[in-house]
Amino acid sequence: MVRILKKFARILPRSNKKPQSFKESHTQWEQSFEAGELKKMPLSSRLKDNLALIKQILGHSSDLVIRELQLGVDGGVPGAVVFIDGMTDKGTVNDTLIKGLTLESRMAGLGGKAAGNLFTLVRNFMINVSSVKEAVTAFELLDGILYGDAAVLVEGEAVALLATAPGWPVRGIEEPTSESLVRGPREGFTELLRTNTSLIRRRLRNPNLVVEKITLGERTRTFVEIVYVRGLADPRLVQEVKDRLSRIKVDGIIESGNIEELIEDHPYSPFPQVFRTERPDRVVSMLLDGRVAIITDGTPFVLIMPAEFVVFVQSSEDYYERFFLATAVRWLRYIAFIASLILPSLYISITTFHQEMIPTRLLINIAASREGVPFPAFVEAFLMEFTFEALREAGIRLPRNVGQAVSIVGALVIGQASVSAGIVSSLMVIVVALTGISSFVAPVFSMAIAVRVLRFPIMVLAATLGIFGVMMGLLAILVHMASMRSFGIPYLAPLAPLHARDLKDVVIRAPLWAMEARPSELAKEDPIRQTTGLKPAPPTQKGQKGGGGGQRR
Repeated sequence: MVRILKKFARILPRSNKKPQSFKESHTQWEQSFEAGELKKMPLSSRLKDNLALIKQILGHSSDLVIRELQLGVDGGVPGAVVFIDGMTDKGTVNDTLIKGLTLESRMAGLGGKAAGNLFTLVRNFMINVSSVKEAVTAFELLDGILYGDAAVLVEGEAVALLATAPGWPVRGIEEPTSESLVRGPREGFTELLRTNTSLIRRRLRNPNLVVEKITLGERTRTFVEIVYVRGLADPRLVQEVKDRLSRIKVDGIIESGNIEELIEDHPYSPFPQVFRTERPDRVVSMLLDGRVAIITDGTPFVLIMPAEFVVFVQSSEDYYERFFLATAVRWLRYIAFIASLILPSLYISITTFHQEMIPTRLLINIAASREGVPFPAFVEAFLMEFTFEALREAGIRLPRNVGQAVSIVGALVIGQASVSAGIVSSLMVIVVALTGISSFVAPVFSMAIAVRVLRFPIMVLAATLGIFGVMMGLLAILVHMASMRSFGIPYLAPLAPLHARDLKDVVIRAPLWAMEARPSELAKEDPIRQTTGLKPAPPTQKGQKGGGGGQRR
């Protein structure tokens, strides 16, 4: 066998070239280029130099496509189309750019010597796309290519043309899973920036709707758009949003949560100060209140500011159902919010320090259920709450088909097994279940998770100081919320400071015909939302139509 291999090796041609090491073969793209350096780097009038520069900067990437071609007849003028495979629509490049540049230049009879105005003809007549931009620096050229544009370069011109031809994969418009409704629109935002702005404009057809684009992230170059309604949003609020965004100097913005964490007023507060949503109807309704929205490319979650506490307890469906039904559901949310915050703490404090507050028969039942439990009430509640939160997190992270079954079956099995083993009492299982159900009532996840975090320190206060500790914890939370602001707006507005006119949409949801004014802290330039006298009424006996068509105040 060895002799055969030796004979086979003699037959193979030998190369005198020394094998190239990995380090030597990759030195051509080891150099990194910063944005400031690329902005100072003008394009060359030589096509080969520009193509070599693109290859060098992009590191000879496998998805870089360079299609060299000849424009015109008699040898023509060298040109090239450069784009990123997967980011640009190949159909547009083939049918509109390449075919237009080659065939139309030949039909026009342009030659190499008579092509002084070739670049002008290419820009104005041969590129048939909706948007064409010019790039004079390497930064502008690469920024367009990396965002899906196709670059057209012509020999003898130090300017590149960027033709808009995006073609990356896009998720379709679907119903938001994080904000489910029984009644309401089924459309939700996607990861595509322009799709999200179109969903807003389709609902808000107003020339005063302003959409301003900026770029954040030194390396990711993420597009971010500031959206507001001119004449409704306070100019000082708009300027404050722009100032906070301009201070962001980071490598990358991957999701809108990165922006939220960098612009909020109180970074150490557990309560959210910027509202996020996937629903276009929710964004439009808040823009009409005088708020400002931030849309980030690559994520379906839109940020809205300012955001007071009452906004996180409201739902879009409140305004699509009858007002008395919406009011009842809103009361339910407030009660569930308080229950999810202090229910385990009340159980700990009452069973540990204040047994006299429990009726005698109930006290006997509680004592009987806790007989044989080796842990105090605090340890018992802490173990059950920790287990429930772990099951809930596991249900979220596991695949959807498995996660729901694990969270439900796991809670039932662990709860029953814990009671049977005498580790916890049956009443503790009921308290934890009610607490978990109450936390699910919150319409906004960011507020629900804040309550879940605050529940544990209040449990510690209840175990050490009883009801007094629970009240101290609630008072500390109230004082903290009263001292907070969201982009200059008090967090507890319109409760503190009190605006009696705005209470129509806080604890209750007044009829739409009664909510004539916008929030007092927001739209100060145009505070009136609708005309007066919109309350419907039955027709009169003379056959006249009911209701009034009052005057706008």
